[in-house]
Amino acid sequence: MFFFTRLQYESGDWDVDQRMPSNLLNSLVEYTTLKVDTRENIIPLSSDEIFRCPFCYISGHKLVQFTKKEKENFEQYIKNGGFVFADDCNHDIDGLFAKSFERQMADIFGPQALNKIPNNHKIYNAFFEFEDGPPTTSQELNGWGDDLVHDYLKAIEVNGRIGVLYSNKDYGCEWDYDFRNKRWYKIDNTKFGVNIVMYALTS
Repeated sequence: MFFFTRLQYESGDWDVDQRMPSNLLNSLVEYTTLKVDTRENIIPLSSDEIFRCPFCYISGHKLVQFTKKEKENFEQYIKNGGFVFADDCNHDIDGLFAKSFERQMADIFGPQALNKIPNNHKIYNAFFEFEDGPPTTSQELNGWGDDLVHDYLKAIEVNGRIGVLYSNKDYGCEWDYDFRNKRWYKIDNTKFGVNIVMYALTS
């Protein structure tokens, strides 16, 4: 049974894009044969409960400053084969979330650990095909944040597998709408979220 886990951390605003999880879970039900728990699972990063979670999501706009226990759990979880999708709600490489989250990753895994992944990485064909790499979000195209379209995602890889997938594209806000409104979209923009989950579960 797949369940979507949001990581709660003591600093910053962890409880953003609140409709996104149910939207993504709806897509997993619609497109895949996964057995899915349709409720969002919220777990403190400082809790050992995270070691039971196959997929975790972390996001926010503000400062990320992990406590000692949060750092220890994050490192252990990733090194044990866990998967965290980290999404910058500011979609701004110079914004507070981006700078502080990247600093946390450097402190935990080393300054060279977070790197751009190529646009032919297997995450882009883990379920649906994305030949050009990460799909663009309306947030980027509207010129909010740093007014850039990021044509890459970054990752921390452990033993050839992504442990932390990091995005400045603000997918969380892009997918933050009631899943019943998807029928009005010409293209379902949550499909890349399906790829992320399927990669996390099968790689």
